[in-house]
Amino acid sequence: MKHVVVTGGTGGLGVAVVERLLADGATVHLPIMEAALPAHLPWRDRVHAVPGVSLDREDQVAAFYAGLPGLWASIHLVGGFAMAKITETSLAEFEKQWRLNTATCFLTCREAVRAMKSGGRIVNVAARPAVTPTAGMIAYATAKAGVAALTQALAAEVLAQDILVNAVLPSTIDTPANRASMPKADHDAWPKPAQLAETIAFLASDRNALTTGTLVPVYGRA
Repeated sequence: MKHVVVTGGTGGLGVAVVERLLADGATVHLPIMEAALPAHLPWRDRVHAVPGVSLDREDQVAAFYAGLPGLWASIHLVGGFAMAKITETSLAEFEKQWRLNTATCFLTCREAVRAMKSGGRIVNVAARPAVTPTAGMIAYATAKAGVAALTQALAAEVLAQDILVNAVLPSTIDTPANRASMPKADHDAWPKPAQLAETIAFLASDRNALTTGTLVPVYGRA
């Protein structure tokens, strides 16, 4: 079975991605901040969770990846979101979005490349505002644009190692938290976690033999 890392595996999208990978027969490794996986997760006894890993800590990320068996794929879902106009965004808030989104992606990508001995797949999560001008979320959009640029630059850098690197760009994902924050939105138009998981699982699989350096729009009808 192929060994696959999923960061952010306990979030709204992560739960669906892990479920999809397990259905494909993958061995899933989760770095988590918590001491243990939440009890409500249906697959909690079928994955390998490593507690106490902060993905913006260089030493902790390096130690996590160094402890893995032969790594095939690394899927990076962890991140953060904030809305504010530029005049209402402090440097601390700007740097926080960069650290949550871009820095964590950089560290996990770097260590995944080091851990992949005979090719592999990396899938990042950017966002629609990274490529489509969107007002009112300057720090988030800039941080996710960094993820997009990192993805394409890394894809060119590691192509000769048979490591394919791609990113998905969701619009608003249909999760309970997003529904609660936008109760009047057309939730049916939002992409569903299970649908996004299908795209991510393909990009992370050996069925994907050609696609690399792409920013895949997964907007649904939103």
